[in-house]
Amino acid sequence: MSGAALVTGCAGFIGSKVTELLLEQGRRVVGVDNVNDTYDPGLKEWRLGRLVERKGFEFQRADVTDAAAMARLFDEQRRSAEGTPFGAVVNLAARAGVRQSLVDPKAYFDTNVYGALNLLELCRKHGIKKYVLASSSSVYGARNGIQRQAFREDDDTSKPLSPYASSKKSAETLCYTYYYLYGQDVSVLRFFTVYGPAGRPDMSLFRFVKWVHEGEPVRVFGDGTQSRDFTYVEDIARGVVAAMRPMGFEIINLGSDAPVALNEAIRVVSNAVGKKAVVKYEPPQEADVPATWADITKARRLLDWAPKTNFEEGIGRAARWYRDNRDWAKTISTA
Repeated sequence: MSGAALVTGCAGFIGSKVTELLLEQGRRVVGVDNVNDTYDPGLKEWRLGRLVERKGFEFQRADVTDAAAMARLFDEQRRSAEGTPFGAVVNLAARAGVRQSLVDPKAYFDTNVYGALNLLELCRKHGIKKYVLASSSSVYGARNGIQRQAFREDDDTSKPLSPYASSKKSAETLCYTYYYLYGQDVSVLRFFTVYGPAGRPDMSLFRFVKWVHEGEPVRVFGDGTQSRDFTYVEDIARGVVAAMRPMGFEIINLGSDAPVALNEAIRVVSNAVGKKAVVKYEPPQEADVPATWADITKARRLLDWAPKTNFEEGIGRAARWYRDNRDWAKTISTA
C-alpha cells in the first residue's frame, strides 16, 4: 500500500489497535475521530494519548458525518502528498451497540450510513482504490442464532433486529453499489463481539470485569445461556490490516469460531479477577440475538487469518489492564 492510511475512529477500541499495528509496520497513519461522548471520552483520550506521540501518526479531530470537513481533509492530504491523498481508507468510525440504537436510531444512521457514504464519495472523487468497512455480526439477525449454526457470509441478512444492525447492513449495500458502479475495492469485515484491554465500557465483558472487581452485581439480560463469539481485539486488528490488500468486493467474518455462553464467561472473569461474581438475571432484551458464531473459512482463505488468543488468555489480559488502571478505570461509566 503506497501513501498514508486514513483510519477513522482512531480513538475507538478497534481503531486505536489498528492504528498501532499500522504504525508498528512503519506505515504513516492519519487518524480521524470526533471523540464523542457515546461512552466515557476519558477512555478514548487515554487510547489517543498512546498514539499522538508516535512517529508517523497525524491526528485530525473531525466527524465523518461532516462532509465538508472530510472533503477539506482529503484536499489537504492530496496537496501535501502531491497526488492521491491516501493509499487506503479504513472506516472504523461508528455508532456501536444494539441497545442504545433503540434510543437514538438517527444518530446510528447518520454515522454508520451517511458517514460511510461521505468517505465512499471521496474515495471515488480522489481515485482511492481501497476501502475497508467495519460491519458487525448483528446483521445476521436471529434466524442463524436460533439454528445454532456458524454464520456464513452468504447467509440471509435481510432481517436485522435493531437500528444498529440495519445501519450496518445499509452501509454494506452502499459499498457494493460503489464497487459495481465505480470499481471501488472494498473489504467489508463483520466483527464478532470484540473484547480486550481498554475495551468499550458498554460491552458485557468490560462490565463483567469491572463489576466483579468492584463487588457489584453482574447484570445479565436473560438466563445466561445465550452465547457470543468473543474475539480478542488484537486478533481483529490483524484481520483489518490483512484486509487492506486488493480483493475486489468481499464480505468477511472476523470471529473466534468458539462461542462462549455468558454464564461461562462470568466464571472465567471471576477466576481472572479472583473474586466470586454475584449474578443478577434480568428480562431478556428483544433486540439481542440468542447466539453468534463465526464461520471463518473465508478469512482463513483470503486473508491467511485466524485468531491467536483464546478466551481465558484474553480475559486475563483485560482483567490485568483493569487492575493496573483501576484508580481511574473504576470511575468509567458502564451505562
